[in-house]
Amino acid sequence: MSVVGVKVSVCLYPSLALSSRDFSLPSSSLYHDRKILRLGSSVRLRCKSYGKRRTEPVLAVIESSRVPELDSSSEPIQVFDGSTRLYISYTCPFAQRAWITRNYKSLQNKIELVPIDLKNRPAWYKEKVYTANKVPALEHNNRVIGESLDLIKYIDTNFEGPSLTPEGLEKQALADELLSYADSFSKAVRSTLNGDDNNSAETAFDYIEQALSKFNEGPFFLGQFSLVDVAYVPFIERFHLIFKDVMNMDVTSGRPNLALWIQEMNKIEAYTETRQDPQELVERYKKRVQA
Repeated sequence: MSVVGVKVSVCLYPSLALSSRDFSLPSSSLYHDRKILRLGSSVRLRCKSYGKRRTEPVLAVIESSRVPELDSSSEPIQVFDGSTRLYISYTCPFAQRAWITRNYKSLQNKIELVPIDLKNRPAWYKEKVYTANKVPALEHNNRVIGESLDLIKYIDTNFEGPSLTPEGLEKQALADELLSYADSFSKAVRSTLNGDDNNSAETAFDYIEQALSKFNEGPFFLGQFSLVDVAYVPFIERFHLIFKDVMNMDVTSGRPNLALWIQEMNKIEAYTETRQDPQELVERYKKRVQA
């Protein structure tokens, strides 16, 4: 038995990014968090929020439409042919920043997503695309831009869509401060995970909690969703899960602003479309530590 014509547009699912289209589904099964939901053949699910906040998650999805990552066996892409391409890895937090920015500005039809297998990357990527051989990288106007924080600013400035840059000198100053601190935050948290400094993560998350209290116009760093949230969420997503599973520690405990921020981030489709499966993320971290 199969069900034809079920339309699904996935919103707020950790690891999927699907457009609305027709699918043939065996036994009328839809998936939610790897669990099968049995739905009638007449069910029709759609959501179009174009990166904006939603009040509730969509609970039924089908298998991922993510294309396979390109590896050493992949044929070279015809670069600098007038196309705009964003080279990423599905597992890289730095690349996730650029991916979120592209999604939030509804640039899916203008910036092609090209996933690269970082463990088996194609030789032509370094030779023909980006000599630094890293992701993210944006191919645009016959040149390549890298470095994630520079890249998200470039996408926000040079492409249409809702602005992620704050207005007002006070917010701009805080944005600059927080973006400058982003790498230090990540290093401080990793220092605790690595056993080098047991207190550095606490201090770093306290800094985030305090920063989230500066503006009361909304739950985000600058009140409204901005590049600052884009810069931090891939890393907080990972640290939140890893600390909870590996160290039995909830980084949101005693930090209500951070807890609310995570809750509200999970209502933004532009971000949730880029998330990894939580279990796979934690397992990959454990394997890396044990290696």
